[in-house]
Parts: sequence; structure tokens; C-alpha cells
Amino acid sequence: MSHYRGRFAPTPSGPLHFGSLVAALASFLDARHAGGEWLLRIEDIDPPRCPADAADQIRHQLEAFGLHWDGPTLYQNGRDGTYQAALERLVRLGLAYPCSCSRKQWRDYPIYPGWCREGVREPGKPVAWRLRSDLGLRPVVWKDRLFGEQRFDPASLGDVVLRRKDDLWAYQLAVVVDDAEQEVGDVVRGFDLLDNTPWQRQLQQALDFPEPRYLHLPLILGKDGQKLSKQNLAPALPTTDDAVRPLLHAALTALDQAPPADLAGAPVAEQLAWGVLHWEASRIRPEPHRTITGGAPPSD
Repeated sequence: MSHYRGRFAPTPSGPLHFGSLVAALASFLDARHAGGEWLLRIEDIDPPRCPADAADQIRHQLEAFGLHWDGPTLYQNGRDGTYQAALERLVRLGLAYPCSCSRKQWRDYPIYPGWCREGVREPGKPVAWRLRSDLGLRPVVWKDRLFGEQRFDPASLGDVVLRRKDDLWAYQLAVVVDDAEQEVGDVVRGFDLLDNTPWQRQLQQALDFPEPRYLHLPLILGKDGQKLSKQNLAPALPTTDDAVRPLLHAALTALDQAPPADLAGAPVAEQLAWGVLHWEASRIRPEPHRTITGGAPPSD
């Protein structure tokens, strides 16, 4: 893929927070600096976790920060046929299998032991579908744009679930299928997903999909040392202009882009124009996580 195409793909389990903003902004700036496209995908494959208005709230928050995407928004919910076709292909290749085991049954093991690889252990029970991590690409080696060469044996990570027992699709398969269909060539996301990449590379190879470039970002921690997340009740991003401007400047700072201090009060469009012009991913310090101190977002 010669033309840059990136994406931001939040799960609409709640509103965006400052950690989400840092990830979205990095992805946006990386795409715009390269003169490329930036897509928005809503990863709503788990409807019970996704309030009805969360996706619209996320879109409104992105627009308030000037992060306008190209083309229509892709929603994962309702794409069963596309994911099913990919799963069936993996089954034909002998790389996916049904599994009746529960987490409670293998709780004394660090990873799922693969008990159902040669046949369902408890026929008649509901099954999930797992990836045969021991048969695909091994080892998986790639060069992360920030953290350098990465090498993993996916078999040491276990046979990841592709479809759950409740028939909902799992993240690993959906993200790979959608990145390929949308021709995403550059993935910018948090460090917490770095060790998901080996499974995704296995799936990409098995399904004959292109391999995107990866840039994993340091995770943003709050003053309490916890990752900013919806689960940890991180405050939602505001959408009023007077609150947005300093937070956008704080996000540029968190990405080590060293924006001028007087830019903090500038309109959103001006800050983003500066960010696009001066963006250098290589400035980001390659740390798994960092704690927000000065210029921190507001907290409840």
C-alpha cells in the first residue's frame, strides 16, 4: 500500500478520555503529516458493553477536538457474514477449532492448554472458536516504529479466542478483517496492544492479508498510577472550546511534540495545523507507560 491510510478504532463502551485523546491525536497527526487518510471505525462487536448513545458521543468528542475523519464510519456490529467467512477459511486451513473449555477449568494454567485442539473435550456444550497459535507463523517478528524489533512465539501466548461461546466475535479476528478490508496500512495504538500483534500477524498471514506498519504508544497513567480507562472511571473528554484547547495542548505535550506554551490557548484548528506540520513520531520516548503530571487533564 503506497498511500497512507490510518484509523482510530474505539470501543463505544463509554466516552473518550484523555488517554483516548492521546491515541487518537497521534493516529490523526501521523496520517495527516503523511498526506494520508484517517478513518474512524467503531468496534461495537460486544453490544451488551456498548450503551446506545456512546458511539455518537465519541464522534461528537472527536469533532470538538478537530479530529475529522475521512469517509463513512465503519461499525463492526452487523458484519457477521464477513467475520464468519474469515473464520470458515481458518477452519479449512486447520488453524481454528471449537473449544468447550471454561476459564475456570484451566485457571491453574498460565495460558489455555489447548485441550480441545484434537476434538471438543465436552461435546454438547457451547463452544468458542480458537486460533491454533502453534501451527501458524512462528516466531512472529516485526519492527515497531517506536519500540524497534519485536519477536514473539504466539504459542507461548496461547490459543486466542476468535468467536466467543455467546456467538459474539472477538477483537482479534474482527480487527484483522476490518484493517484488511479498509486497506489500513498504518496502525497507531497503545502499548497494551503490542502483545496482541503476534496473533494478528498469524491471522494476516493465514488469510493472505497485507501486514500494516505498527506504532505502539506509551500508555497514559493517572496520578494514581492506573491506566486512564473507562474501567478505571477516567473523566470523559469535555467538548466546550475553552476546555478543549488546553487539553489538546496537553495531548501534544504527552506525545513529546514540545508545542510552544502560548499555543495552549490557540484555537483547535491552529493547534492541529502546528501539530501536523511538526509531527515526528521519533520524538516520542519509547516507554511502555507514563504518568501525567503537569498539564494533566481534570479529574473528578
